[in-house]
Amino acid sequence: MTQPLRIVFAGTPEFAAEHLKALLAAGQRPIAVYTQPDRPAGRGQKLMPSPVKQLALQHAIPVLQPSSLRDPAAQAELAALEPDLLLVVAYGLILPQAVLDIPRLGCINSHASLLPRWRGAAPIQRAIEAGDGESGVTVMQMEAGLDTGPMLLKVATPIQPDDTGGSLHDRLAGLGAQALVEAVARLAAGELAGEVQDDALATYAHKLNKDEARLDWSRPADELARRIRAFDPWPVCHSSLNGTPLKVFGALVEAGEGAPGTILAARRDGLTVACGSGALRLTRLQLPGGKPLAFAELYHSRREQFAVGQVLGT
Repeated sequence: MTQPLRIVFAGTPEFAAEHLKALLAAGQRPIAVYTQPDRPAGRGQKLMPSPVKQLALQHAIPVLQPSSLRDPAAQAELAALEPDLLLVVAYGLILPQAVLDIPRLGCINSHASLLPRWRGAAPIQRAIEAGDGESGVTVMQMEAGLDTGPMLLKVATPIQPDDTGGSLHDRLAGLGAQALVEAVARLAAGELAGEVQDDALATYAHKLNKDEARLDWSRPADELARRIRAFDPWPVCHSSLNGTPLKVFGALVEAGEGAPGTILAARRDGLTVACGSGALRLTRLQLPGGKPLAFAELYHSRREQFAVGQVLGT
């Protein structure tokens, strides 16, 4: 009878926790879990365990939280576990070659893109922002390069016209979790072989930052609409009107001409703003101290605030 694999799981956010849940449901219980150190969160800035740590503790799985895996002591601690396989999902720490060499079957990663497209930190959002027709998850054998290893398994999903960074994230978490479970089973059976990536097709998904979420109304309307969807729920696209910050959670492209940022119309169905080409009808906004609201609700109570001819971004 074949001995079960000695699996170590490394991950941190909710995306990774969904993968760990699927492994547990399939009976592929890790002997240990690695996750990033607890971070301050919330108004009180209390130290909070990651979603992966919370799930591991619920299932009485030992949790290790080194601040770096470059430390020889941390590497020795991992080697002492004698893992057959290290599964890595959105862990957030760099794995040096010394760590990649520890597991008998190496390290495999579930990455939220159809590699080699969108290697890097923000593949989900960059795919929406670029107007890609599909996204997916690639399970790959890890090597020292960033998301460059041989591909073991791919699953794809269309990017819908109303997908946001949040909705696509949730869908890929589910798809990736099942793909990782399948990959582990097939690796154990010796049924998977890696496919080398074509580096000529590679693109890089740069990490998101708040500065790029500020809406530049001189850009084309369709480009801004994709960015608004991609950056929901974080970092959230934003602008301002007469010094009041506005967060934008929903927008539709429509015809319209005017100086970029100018309010062309304000109706219950949205606030129409001129862009570099075309216009955007903003359908869901958030004002300071409030929650995201359909523009109809703001129009009812604050109609005078959104007068035609005013310019956003001022």
